[in-house]
Amino acid sequence: MSRVAVIDIGKTNAKLALVDTTGPAEIAVHTRPNRVLDAGPYPHVDVDGIWSFVLDALSHLEAEGGVDAVSVTTHGASGALLTADGGLACPILDYEHDGPDRSAAAYDALRPGFAETGSPRLPGGLNLGAQVHWLLETQPGLDARVAQVITYPQVWSGRLTGRFGCDHTSLGCHTDLWAPWEGRYSTLVAALGLERRMPVPTPAGTVVGTVLPAVARRTGMRPETPVISGIHDSNASLLPHLLAREAPFAVVSTGTWVVSLAVGGRRGPLDPGRDTLVNVDARGAPTPSARFMGGRDRDTLAGETAAPTRTDVARVLKGGLCLWPSVVPGTGPFPQRRGGWSDPGAAPGEKGAALSFYLAMMTAECLALIGADGPSVIEGPFAADPLYAAMLGTATGRPVVAAPRSTGTSIGAALLAVPDAPPPVPAKALSPPPEEKAVAMAAYAARWREGVG
Repeated sequence: MSRVAVIDIGKTNAKLALVDTTGPAEIAVHTRPNRVLDAGPYPHVDVDGIWSFVLDALSHLEAEGGVDAVSVTTHGASGALLTADGGLACPILDYEHDGPDRSAAAYDALRPGFAETGSPRLPGGLNLGAQVHWLLETQPGLDARVAQVITYPQVWSGRLTGRFGCDHTSLGCHTDLWAPWEGRYSTLVAALGLERRMPVPTPAGTVVGTVLPAVARRTGMRPETPVISGIHDSNASLLPHLLAREAPFAVVSTGTWVVSLAVGGRRGPLDPGRDTLVNVDARGAPTPSARFMGGRDRDTLAGETAAPTRTDVARVLKGGLCLWPSVVPGTGPFPQRRGGWSDPGAAPGEKGAALSFYLAMMTAECLALIGADGPSVIEGPFAADPLYAAMLGTATGRPVVAAPRSTGTSIGAALLAVPDAPPPVPAKALSPPPEEKAVAMAAYAARWREGVG
């Protein structure tokens, strides 16, 4: 079993990748934007659009050489409320909608504390428990229709197999519904009246079934094609490194969210007021984590920035142009700050350099908050940014590894289907910058930290 199709649903884009696990490497990719639909009672996920895309892409992959298995990885903070026949009891809420904030006081009276759940209190629907509470309180007749509450990867593995459920990694993604240290549902489940409507969680790599006959006919896939339950995307990124590296190390999974996960680091108290949390890895182990919306920050400022030249970088290091946190307020290590440029009139190339440095400094802050130690492995698009990598190494004082394309969310999800596949060979740490530049970068990092207090 070497050709694994991976359904990879991010907040910004949906992807279906074919992974050759003997590499491992992605050998084919189909993508589409992940649009939020505004029609209806509230902003919600385009489930039908994504499902049509998945089936079309699976048809192409099957026609181009076949699929041995299907695995799933998705962003966190999402789930579905299902009817008894497996249909949606209501549209899947977009977690950025502010509806749940309107019933925050009532929800806060129900939710367990950070010591039980490892979940910080987050705005909008970023706590899945807050989504469920708001939906049950505001959508007429919903409570009577709901037979089961599931996490987001299992929406897609369930549609393929007819068997829906939850996995530990998605429940461990600041849902308020899981107690990671005890490995059980939190007391919130009973408070919401969901004791009999939350399925027994399964490990992310569980084979939940084979594709339904209708799916096999639609895609041309073999009816016996196995489907893996699914995994939260940051933990999919972490998995290849769990298999290949000795602790301690940290993985920085970059995309819309930049999620830092510490493995074998320095244990200490986490600060829920600064967007730290306890994730749960593919093996079920609690994993200290911190995050901010780095990809969203970069997209937000794209119209103001340009690719920096060496001269731009030198001017920023000498002149001290800084981007202060937070570009996207309400999350990350500085949730209450509203940031901006220290010099709004700076040239686009200089802003491009300062943006890379900002993203690195925010990541360094996240890594410090979770007690990370050893090399920092950058996953995803930020791995291709040498300024980000160099500043991250300078700010943390630890080696930085830019992960090759043979790792990442799709690779990690594919490895769930083939537990005995060889893990990727660990990449070597990047070389530090020349001494003169290293000194200038260290001085810049000190100025940035002084500026944010």
